[in-house]
Amino acid sequence: MIRTAKENDVDILCENDRNIDKKEMLNLIRLERVYIMEEDGKFIGWLRYNLFWDNTPFMNMICLNDDRRGKGYGRQFVEFWEDEMRKLGYKNVLTSTASDEFAQHFYIKLGYNSIGGFLPIGRKFEIILSKKL
Repeated sequence: MIRTAKENDVDILCENDRNIDKKEMLNLIRLERVYIMEEDGKFIGWLRYNLFWDNTPFMNMICLNDDRRGKGYGRQFVEFWEDEMRKLGYKNVLTSTASDEFAQHFYIKLGYNSIGGFLPIGRKFEIILSKKL
């Protein structure tokens, strides 16, 4: 099951997502930009997004518990998010991944195209991916 995160989910989200502080996570939850995946009522992953240029959904984070990876849950989660973005009237979505991560192949299988990238200081090259909905 995939659902929109609620404010009472903030602790489990922040416990698992160390890339964002609690205040910003609450902001995203209030904007309904965080989704939770559960199985049998148990938290198994999350997805959060924001708007790039204030007009294009950009998936900032998708993460599943290790024991759920490689079993189709990620595809299901991304497809759910894309459907939600279509319902909101968006025509394109974006995401990114480090060049040394397997995720780039995952996104390409889902129809995303590499449109460029950048080199953050002290990190690997980040690939920007886009998909028309």
